[in-house]
Amino acid sequence: MIRVLIVDDQTIVRAGFAALLAAQPDIDVVGQCGDGREAVRLAETHRPDVVLMDIRMPKMDGIEATRRILADPAGGSTRVLVLTTFDVDEYVYEALAAGASGFLLKDSTADDLVAAVRVVARGDALLAPQVTGRLIREFARQRRDRPTPVPALETLTARETEVLQLIAGGLSNAEIAARLVVSEHTVKTHVARVFTKLGLRDRAQAVVLAYESGLVTPGGSPG
Repeated sequence: MIRVLIVDDQTIVRAGFAALLAAQPDIDVVGQCGDGREAVRLAETHRPDVVLMDIRMPKMDGIEATRRILADPAGGSTRVLVLTTFDVDEYVYEALAAGASGFLLKDSTADDLVAAVRVVARGDALLAPQVTGRLIREFARQRRDRPTPVPALETLTARETEVLQLIAGGLSNAEIAARLVVSEHTVKTHVARVFTKLGLRDRAQAVVLAYESGLVTPGGSPG
């Protein structure tokens, strides 16, 4: 069962998400709340696999709540799926930097919501195409001339570095395998090694690191 905590300050939205997810045979809604502070408390209590996190909320916003939840060593398996709308795209970069594993637009379909929870629960990142474009522009604005050195990148082999660049370009394991003319199993091995060497939890963090370090530029080419 995938244990889910729903955090949104709109009661109707929260109830709708809860009813939809609770109807799934593999999903258990373990809690609901309407502010970030309560989200941190409930995450500590229930240890959910996935937190559906709104960004704009009273008492504590979703970005700070995400940061605190993921900083708790006891909640190492918890992943955060951020709920966003077109008018809060300026927060996308901050949420990713705080450790969010992906984003879901609030006007997504019911099927998209269920699929997103399952994707994030199994450890994959979820970056909606509509959000990714704005995310890249935000990286371009904030990091163009200020790359952050990441010494651990030097521990990667040439092929592992190439794999990281392709992850940052948004390619799936299957697409990377096709690009490099290797098996998907080989790609999975490279990805696992990259994550271990760099201390990454998922592909979303890999994207952040690749851009912040300057390994990949906002145009998508190696830095």
